Amino acid sequence: MDDLTLVRDHTIYSCVTGSRAFGLATEASDTDRRGVFLAPTPLFWRFEKPPTHVEGPRDEEFSWELERFCELALRANPNILECLHSPLVERVSPAGEELLSLRGAFLSRRAHTTFTRYAAGQHGKLLADVRLHGAPRWKHAMHLLRLLGSCRDLLRTGVLTVDVGPDRDRLLAVRRGEVSWAEADAWMTRLTDEADAALTASPLPAEPDHARVEDFLLRTRRASAR
Repeated sequence: MDDLTLVRDHTIYSCVTGSRAFGLATEASDTDRRGVFLAPTPLFWRFEKPPTHVEGPRDEEFSWELERFCELALRANPNILECLHSPLVERVSPAGEELLSLRGAFLSRRAHTTFTRYAAGQHGKLLADVRLHGAPRWKHAMHLLRLLGSCRDLLRTGVLTVDVGPDRDRLLAVRRGEVSWAEADAWMTRLTDEADAALTASPLPAEPDHARVEDFLLRTRRASAR
């Protein structure tokens, strides 16, 4: 069974992510699709294992095998968690429905580390752009602000909200370069400080619910072996 067949025939969940899911799309925005496929269990009995991820078959489409997806979600990978909480679901099977019902099991205070660490790396790249070119890549600045706001709100509420809601106009102004770098940078600092402050009293558990996720994975694998 080739990789693209795994995606076509064994996807349990797929969605649109990126700007369209965030509420930040423009006429020029791509449609980024992400999915989760369940490789049939007998494929793991061979020396050559199924792929952990597959690109395609459509442009801007990327899918993970269920186990790899769960591993990354338990580590609070920002892109994976946002995929799991996208409001734009395109395809979902019964196993995918159960995966979605486990969204809360993946959430933990680990998100503070993963989100802010990723943000720090992106901020460093923006600073390098400012030093070299006098201005950052504004689209990247917008998405960094979105990510930091999402992290803060997740820590405050225990809920991951993907759509930027009332911040949309201000964020799109950043993307158009209508906000100075000094103002955007100060906004980033404020959001980072607010995320740090929210950590101590966050309703999120310290760790995700590994046992609940593993139980789902084992049951799904067994059902696929029949």
